[in-house]
Amino acid sequence: MEGEDWQAVADALNVRMATLRIGQQALAEVSGVSVATLRQLQHGAQRRRVQNATLTAVARALDWPHDHLIRVLLQDQDQELEQDAAEHAPPASAPGSVGTDHQILAVLLRIEQRLTDLAERIMPGIGSTGEGANDNGPDPAE
Repeated sequence: MEGEDWQAVADALNVRMATLRIGQQALAEVSGVSVATLRQLQHGAQRRRVQNATLTAVARALDWPHDHLIRVLLQDQDQELEQDAAEHAPPASAPGSVGTDHQILAVLLRIEQRLTDLAERIMPGIGSTGEGANDNGPDPAE
C-alpha cells in the first residue's frame, strides 16, 4: 500500500532485536510468527502483505506497545496528517488547550484518512472523488 515504510519497520525491528539480543528463532517462538516472515520484515522488502496482527504480535514480543510497528509503518502518513491538522487548526480558546486541540484534530484527520482509504477499497472511486462523502442532503440552492 502506498505510504507504507517497510524499511523503517525493518530498521526498528533490527535495532530492537540487537538491543534485546534476541535472534529470529527465539523471536519466532515468543511471537508465534514464522522465521520466514520475520526475515521478510527484517529486510524491509514486502512481496506479500503482512497483516497488522503479525506486526502486533512481533511488537508485543519485543516489549513494545501493540501498535508500535504499525505506527512505524505509517509514520510518514501520520506526520503529514499532523502537519495538515496544525495548519488548519482553529485558534485555541485557552492558552493551555493549544496542544490538545492539535492532537484531537490530528487524530480526527487520521481517522478521516483511514475511512477514505477503506471506502476506496470497498468502492473504488468513492474515496478520491468524495462522491457520497459529506452528503448532507439536497443543496438548498437547488
